[in-house]
Amino acid sequence: MANVTFSSPRMKKDLTVYAVAGDTKTLLAVAQANKLPVDFECENGECGSCAVQVSVLSGKTPLGVALTEKEKIVLKLAGKITPQQIADAENNDLPPPWRLACQFIVRNEDVIVQF
Repeated sequence: MANVTFSSPRMKKDLTVYAVAGDTKTLLAVAQANKLPVDFECENGECGSCAVQVSVLSGKTPLGVALTEKEKIVLKLAGKITPQQIADAENNDLPPPWRLACQFIVRNEDVIVQF
């Protein structure tokens, strides 16, 4: 189980929900299941409207992370991540601060999602 805390000025208060790690549900699917107002349009990683900041709360090294090719392109073009952050994700398993909610798979770690 993972605790996913959603935080946004659009919400009265932060909301923490439980997500089953490894069930291949995206962060966007978890948000939609809990009726949270995360923006989205295409749901397939091409528009970038669901860009969110994701931070690991454990204080430990984040679990290995795989950026999709779509995320790399869209987030880089939007100026949300740098080529160095992409290289760090690919080579050192260091996640960048920005992800696409429609592409990010919830792992077995507690995170805060800001949107």
